[in-house]
Amino acid sequence: MLAIVNTCAVIGLDGHIVEVQTDFNPRAHLPSFNLVGLPGAAVRESKERARSAIRNSGLRFPNKAYVVNLSPADIHKHGPSYDLAIAIGALAATDQIPLHTLDNAMFIGELSLDGGIRHVKGVLPMVYTAMQQGFDTVYVPDDDAAEAALVQDISVIALRSLGQLVEHLYQLNPISPFQPDSPEDRRDATLEDGQIDFADIRGQEHVKRALEVAAAGNHNILMSGPPGAGKSLQARALAGILPSLTTQEALEVTRIYSIVDMLSSDEPLVRRRPFRAPHHTISQVGLVGGGSIPKPGEISLAHRGVLFLDEINEHSSKVLEVLRQPIEDKIVTISRARGSITFPANFLLAGARNPCPCGFYGDPQHSCNCTPNQIQRYQSRISGPILDRIDIHVDVPMVDFDKLLSGKRAESSLDIRNRVELARERQIERFAEHPGLFANADMTVGEIDDFCVLSEEARQILTLSVRRLQLSARSYHRVLKLSRTIADLDGADEIAVPHVAEALQYRPKID
Repeated sequence: MLAIVNTCAVIGLDGHIVEVQTDFNPRAHLPSFNLVGLPGAAVRESKERARSAIRNSGLRFPNKAYVVNLSPADIHKHGPSYDLAIAIGALAATDQIPLHTLDNAMFIGELSLDGGIRHVKGVLPMVYTAMQQGFDTVYVPDDDAAEAALVQDISVIALRSLGQLVEHLYQLNPISPFQPDSPEDRRDATLEDGQIDFADIRGQEHVKRALEVAAAGNHNILMSGPPGAGKSLQARALAGILPSLTTQEALEVTRIYSIVDMLSSDEPLVRRRPFRAPHHTISQVGLVGGGSIPKPGEISLAHRGVLFLDEINEHSSKVLEVLRQPIEDKIVTISRARGSITFPANFLLAGARNPCPCGFYGDPQHSCNCTPNQIQRYQSRISGPILDRIDIHVDVPMVDFDKLLSGKRAESSLDIRNRVELARERQIERFAEHPGLFANADMTVGEIDDFCVLSEEARQILTLSVRRLQLSARSYHRVLKLSRTIADLDGADEIAVPHVAEALQYRPKID
């Protein structure tokens, strides 16, 4: 008897429907269980888990011949998420569950030997694919039901055991579709526990302003200064002024964290923008993703959030160079012999560095012990093309001791965040008819011409500055986008002279 059960494979961020075709031969003299269709090691072990789970659930597993084909056979299958579909296929082929209950249904889950159904990763893209393909019902582990329910217009059945599922299919003990709690469309009124508040950082108001502009338009920023000046502290405080994720952005980020199994069971929807700070010893694969089974790297985990590279000059030059294309295109494509996979990588790059190996080059209070060649070699670890892709360059000087002793609190992160969110709302409204655009930094050349309208005086200032500073075409466009963000913070429809002047001062001193 032949039975067909639907499940799903995840390749990159996308799901692909897989048919588990089970053929049972009761007349075979020798027992066998053949699993074909490019199964990985974990999938090949599924037959043993399915056999034990069926028997320990009080069901029959006739010791005859089974052939299980995972179709399409040209897709490599990995992980234990096929267990439940294989077990259901064996039960259907041996006439232990009604075949009509398998129509328009998808089965996802790992089996334990006692018949329990356990959590698997990548449930969100699988359920999303099921919805797109017109499935009515998806069966998932109880632990993953809240994540699966983020996809609307499909019935989610939460399961604890194989026996419970069989009873449901026979309508002996029907399971009601999972009803998630209504998501609150709210803005965070407080900072996350342990998050640094700008109110506790004394002085350096120009650096805070630069970070505010970076957050408002999703612009890349590089902070340079001596050790102990507070570069890392302010970069980590940046997380507290980032705007709230829109619903579409939250689902994008949640899909990425689902396939790497980094979602919280208590709160499956990622509500806060990611803040990733990898160590400078990270490899290229760790940063951009890859591996024999390609997985997202840190730049994709920072999608719609911040990638903070502390001591950026200490990162390998080869590692930094692989950031060129993702910064420009907002995606990263990983090519392997089996094919290419594209992951999203729209992040705000925040870097912090010392000006020289000893850290005190240009510091009026400390003498620098480095030779000119050492300084030049140290600074050249970040190539010109990478520097050209950074919108905001800001120096972070040492804080005056008098300011450290003063008890006066600065402006809080929540106040700054309010201005940032107002600026982002203007951008979302402006880009309402341009899908995929969420912030000014996402604009391409065509959108820059449409939305970066300058006053006549601002145009003259910018033209003169481009010639004097010898800005590249990329730098020119980045100055325009930065000016648009500063104007949004100011609530202005047209880019004026002060907006262009502030944007130009964020360019590096050597261009």
